[in-house]
Amino acid sequence: MSDTLVVNEIYLSLQGESTLAGLPCVFVRLTGCNLRCSYCDTAYAFTEGKPMAVADVRAEVLKLATPFGVPKIDYDEPGFAPPKVWRWPLVELTGGEPLRQTNALPLMKQLCDDGFTVLVETSGALDISPVGPRVRRIMDLKCPSSGEVARNRWENLAHLKATDEIKFVIGTVEDYEWAKQQIATHKLDALCPLLMSWMQPLAPEQQDKSLKKVPAGQTPISRRDLAERIIADALPVRFQAQLHKIIWPPEQRRV
Repeated sequence: MSDTLVVNEIYLSLQGESTLAGLPCVFVRLTGCNLRCSYCDTAYAFTEGKPMAVADVRAEVLKLATPFGVPKIDYDEPGFAPPKVWRWPLVELTGGEPLRQTNALPLMKQLCDDGFTVLVETSGALDISPVGPRVRRIMDLKCPSSGEVARNRWENLAHLKATDEIKFVIGTVEDYEWAKQQIATHKLDALCPLLMSWMQPLAPEQQDKSLKKVPAGQTPISRRDLAERIIADALPVRFQAQLHKIIWPPEQRRV
């Protein structure tokens, strides 16, 4: 099997979502996705990208992390033992859908061996069980307005651990009510942290023609309305806005 990945971009920024929002993070965005969610803001990653050897991807991550104090080490030196703790930056594999590419798994293992805190952002439509136990999985449960609610792989819930996170992207009142019902039915707050992320409307240049349409009859929800509903219903969730879209223009890449 080839030891390559199709990579859209690798860059250093701040983690914009999850319970680790605000921390420095190297992002490895892989090409390709099997879903077409209505709100997808990275449709350019569906097809844009180039093959890179896993070793070269790892080398680029280490290069970007060097200013944070990552030592320059000869990893092929006999008896080399990686440092046990490197605090910053985080490393996140995202997409697209990173779990579509099987070589993402050994890359994540290597980065964990290097001492990084490794995250993977996944749609929840593919099996998450092959992901190593040291990786923090941020798994979506697709809500009705995504157009992909039928693609949720409910078997994944059994594989979640306390350091993983479940994310609901909320764009409509119907999304909120659906997510609230799933939390109660599956007792999701007993599994791992829960995130409710407000869906920021796409800029015109982000509205790829391949994306699903929001089903008819749904009622858009504002960021404030979502926050106030969470408070009123005493939901055990973390409200999140996409921090990078507050700092930079919502359509800007590599942030």
